[in-house]
Amino acid sequence: MNVKEKMAKIKAFAFDVDGVLSANTIPLFPDGEPMRMINIKDGYAIHQAVKKGFPIAIISGGKTNAVRVRFESLGVKDIYLGSHFKTNDFSDFLEKNNLQPSDVLFMGDDIPDYEVMKIVGIAACPSDAAPEIKEISAYVSNKKGGEGCGRDVIEQVLKAQNKWMCDKESFGW
Repeated sequence: MNVKEKMAKIKAFAFDVDGVLSANTIPLFPDGEPMRMINIKDGYAIHQAVKKGFPIAIISGGKTNAVRVRFESLGVKDIYLGSHFKTNDFSDFLEKNNLQPSDVLFMGDDIPDYEVMKIVGIAACPSDAAPEIKEISAYVSNKKGGEGCGRDVIEQVLKAQNKWMCDKESFGW
């Protein structure tokens, strides 16, 4: 089965944050707290996927509350911050949403994402991901982390399922 055929069967998404939904370079506040910049087009696509009924997980090693607030505002219910072993949080996401690993597209960019990416239906990554992650990814976005790679994969899946720009709900927040 090719990646487009697999996309037609995806039921859920999971994303890392740093290097995927935010850029690899992060400015720091004087207290050492990172300031993440999130691509607005990623946010729109995430919100559209939520409205279409796709469960979405945010699984990040970072612990910034601003990340939680942003993704909750988009309708994401499963947010795992400070994730040291992402497979544990991924298993919780699967159980809560009655999913199998093969139902999920996971987008990651670096070694902490590797173990989860080995077991999902579609492993995806931004164009500037670590070589080891690119090697195991079925889909490598032409976008870098923080530059719309989340939007890219969501749009590809929704298009494969005829759910992108398919109704009046698709054109608003």
